[in-house]
Amino acid sequence: MSDEEKPAFTDDKLQAEEATYDSASQEPFVKSDEEKRLVRKLDMRILPITCLLYLFAYLDRSNLGNARLQGLPQDTLGGDPTGVLFDWVNSAFFFSYIICQVPATVISKLFPPSYWMAGAAIGWAVCSTLMASAFNFGGLMTARIGLGAFEAAFGPAIPLYYSFFYTRTEMGLRMAYWFGFAAVAGAFGGLIAFGVQNAHSVVQNWRLLFIIEGIPAFLLGVVTLFLLPNRPESTRFFNEREREIALERVNRSTSADTGAVINKKHITAALLDWRVHTGGVIYFGVNCALASISAFLPTIIQTFGYTNALAQLLTVPPYAVAAIVLCLTSYTSDRLQNRGIATAGACFVGAIGYLLLLVVPNNVHVRYFAVFCICSGTYTAIGVIIAWYAHNLGSETKKATGIPMFMAIGQCGSILGSHIYPTTDGPRYIRGFAISCGLEAFATICALVLWISYKRDNARRDKLYGRPAENARVDTSVLADKAPGFRYIP
Repeated sequence: MSDEEKPAFTDDKLQAEEATYDSASQEPFVKSDEEKRLVRKLDMRILPITCLLYLFAYLDRSNLGNARLQGLPQDTLGGDPTGVLFDWVNSAFFFSYIICQVPATVISKLFPPSYWMAGAAIGWAVCSTLMASAFNFGGLMTARIGLGAFEAAFGPAIPLYYSFFYTRTEMGLRMAYWFGFAAVAGAFGGLIAFGVQNAHSVVQNWRLLFIIEGIPAFLLGVVTLFLLPNRPESTRFFNEREREIALERVNRSTSADTGAVINKKHITAALLDWRVHTGGVIYFGVNCALASISAFLPTIIQTFGYTNALAQLLTVPPYAVAAIVLCLTSYTSDRLQNRGIATAGACFVGAIGYLLLLVVPNNVHVRYFAVFCICSGTYTAIGVIIAWYAHNLGSETKKATGIPMFMAIGQCGSILGSHIYPTTDGPRYIRGFAISCGLEAFATICALVLWISYKRDNARRDKLYGRPAENARVDTSVLADKAPGFRYIP
């Protein structure tokens, strides 16, 4: 292509950027032994802490569904014959979560990650434990609102935190490990609830459940304060050679607004990016399903004809399978560097699960299989799409704005999911299943649209500027993901 055919850029950084890659240099990148040792060191320290934090965060968020079968509505909500009060207690979490996500994640860039994550964990642990002391609707609502605010400071900040240490080819599997612990929490929560159900304590079972699942999060928050590594340039976790390698890894593909700085233009760019909004639509659909799974799965399985205790226990296998499917899918998407097809496929599986619940009302085996489809499809879609946006936004500030923004849009689906399974709709729950099925089907279409859009944009840039060398450093400080040398993961 002649120089006259290329768009003119007035910024010197953009002109210089075109020299940072060479279409003739396409040799695959091979990690050195030093780098492999560093990645293993990161995995051994970062993954256990952050995954356990999410395990307890999700336990504290979702144990309301187990507590429902242990007498919470009878003790605090006057019996709640319609289920409306329980729905509001469940959804109160998401209101504060949605409101706090974007500002909390942007502000998190200004603080050491260990302080920020530890403060969030201790805060939500206190709120969760105090739910055991609630005696009425107002007490439960207050605790759930506080729980949502503190968890909003943690969940959306994790993809940003991982991007400080992991490259684009490593993010998907690490995000799968992290989010997979939400599925582990569902399985673990079912086992804990089954044990509490058979405990003979002077404290009501549901109160004991909140105490057992809240206190460990507080202790882990204290551990996080001392053991979680801070940013590569400031953490004491590295020696000088490891720090040099870590910083090279961070800047391998992009070089932008790193450190305790905020680029206001990139905040605006994220707020106006249609792809962020489309990701929010996908996240809306899968989060509607996720919220309903978290709060109502024991109740749904109970409608198959099982006792309360057995229904708690039967929630374990679907969650366990979902964790395995999520990790395998994310590993494959890392290897193929393709997230769109994986996201669309997962959403489609979830939609099929809801469709089976709608059209097969009497076969218990098919309906229980449908639960596996719903859990595997929903959890996999959420894990993969978070990893998708962890790279495709270009700069730290745009990630810090765009990731919680699409999550905030998606959490509105959680509010909807909390209100589409009223007790009066049981045992078929046709309305809830139909809404979730339609939303997951629509999410499938949106994921395919995004996939096509990213592939076409990459092809257009390849035609204009040539294909960049693998891992070529791209200056995204001005245009974030719109920089000419930047390439999306489709």
